[in-house]
Amino acid sequence: KLLTTKKERLIQMEYTPKPISKRTLIFFPVVLTLVVGLLVPEATPLISMLMLGNLLKVTGVVDRLSNAAQNEIINIATLFLGLAIGATMSAADFLNWDTGKIMLLGLFAFALDTVAGLLFGKLMSFVSGGKINPLIGAAGISAFPMAGRLAAKTANDEDPNNFILMHAMGANTAGQLGSVIAGGILLSVVSKILGF
Repeated sequence: KLLTTKKERLIQMEYTPKPISKRTLIFFPVVLTLVVGLLVPEATPLISMLMLGNLLKVTGVVDRLSNAAQNEIINIATLFLGLAIGATMSAADFLNWDTGKIMLLGLFAFALDTVAGLLFGKLMSFVSGGKINPLIGAAGISAFPMAGRLAAKTANDEDPNNFILMHAMGANTAGQLGSVIAGGILLSVVSKILGF
C-alpha cells in the first residue's frame, strides 16, 4: 500500500469470462510439462506433479482419484512429511543462528519479490495508460493463493466495487509456475557450479 497511490489502487479492470475448451484444459498441463522438461529438466519432477493434479481434475475421467488426491492423499502426505521431518530433527539442529539467517533471508526475499512485482505493476500501469492496477504485480509471487487474495482485498478496501480477484489470481498462478521453473534453473546452475 505504501508504494501505490490511492488513484492507482482505484483502477478498475474489466473481466469478461471466456469459455475455455476441454481440449485446451487438457493440453495445457501436458504441453507445459513437456516444455519445462525440455528447457529445465531439474524442474520436471515438481512441475509434472503440479500438472498431474491439474490433469486429473480437468479430464473428469477419474473423479474418485481426483477427489482423493485433493483430500485424503494430500492430508496423509502432509502428515507423514511433518512426522518424518519432526522425528528426525532435534531442537539443537533447528534452533540455531544458521536457521535464523535462512529465515531472515527468506523473509527479505519475499518482501523484495513483492516490492519488485509492485514496481513492475506500476510500470505496466504506466505503459498501458492506466488500464492495469499495479496491485496485480504484487500478486505475481508464489504465495498461492494469499498474495492474490491480499491484492484483491486491498483494491476492494479502497473501492467496494473494484474486483480484481481474477486478474490477481492469474498473476499469482503465473508466479507459482515461474518460481518452479526458476527453482529448476537455480538447481541446475548450483549443481554445475558445485560439480554434482
